[in-house]
Amino acid sequence: MRPDAAPDETSMWREADPTQPPVAEFFPRPVCGLIRCDIRLKKLVDERECLLQQVKKLKGQLEERQKHGKLDTARPGDDILENGTDLHGMDLQRDANRQISDLKFKLAKSEQEITALEQNLRSALDKTEELEVSNGHLVKRLEKMKANRSVLLSHQ
Repeated sequence: MRPDAAPDETSMWREADPTQPPVAEFFPRPVCGLIRCDIRLKKLVDERECLLQQVKKLKGQLEERQKHGKLDTARPGDDILENGTDLHGMDLQRDANRQISDLKFKLAKSEQEITALEQNLRSALDKTEELEVSNGHLVKRLEKMKANRSVLLSHQ
């Protein structure tokens, strides 16, 4: 396996039959590219799911802290702690909001990458189909040429 290849890129083919050649030898280059795109797409989807879970977790923590902050400030006759708690709560809320914003940005970026990869994958599939059709036509032309050549040689 190449050092720059994804870890599962060829192993998934070799697990079925270790005597088979590597993917690059078995499939033409466009198909190998599709496999790499598919692996990258799966990784981005997994990363997106992880980021969504982090956003949900942080929102839950923020809500929990806000609930506790409101309970702390509701105590009568404790003005000094109330002010300190408010400042601390505000710092926690700012930090949580910043983390949520960062995660939302990463999520949006991952979704853009997924969209781009899906477009590249569709384009590669279209190109592969086009090449297969072209190859079929060329094979037929070659067969006709061979048949004509045989006919010409048999007449001489």
